[in-house]
Amino acid sequence: MHRILLAALLVLALPAFAHAGTPAPLSAGDVPALLKPPTRGVRILAVWALDCAYCEANMQVLAQLQRAHPREVELITVATDSIAQHAPIAAGLKAMRMDGYPARAYAEASPERLDFLIDPNWGGETPRTEIIHADGRRQGISGELTAAQLQKLL
Repeated sequence: MHRILLAALLVLALPAFAHAGTPAPLSAGDVPALLKPPTRGVRILAVWALDCAYCEANMQVLAQLQRAHPREVELITVATDSIAQHAPIAAGLKAMRMDGYPARAYAEASPERLDFLIDPNWGGETPRTEIIHADGRRQGISGELTAAQLQKLL
């Protein structure tokens, strides 16, 4: 009985223990927690896709900001590609040197549904940067950001 209970608890806790850079599935039920304001600073969702030409440069600027302000900026990568493409997503994150950050990948049959849940005003284009402030404010920006633009948004 104890083994069954322990196994069940382990299965339920696995998403919480996902390794940075190893994409965990992102379903509709997970989006509210992802969008919940952080207790301090900002949470930045770096939304990208395997076929996105500008995503790497955008993610590098976001990572640079996070490294400069590690206590104020939480960075999470979100691939709009299916979690079924786990290996190419993980390889892409490693190639971009983004494998040290928490990573999610879409796990819904309809990716447009997740796009809408993340931001109803977003059309699904990448790169997309979602900034969630501790006070509840949110900003969504499509396209590649420069360091100067990003500083203004914070």
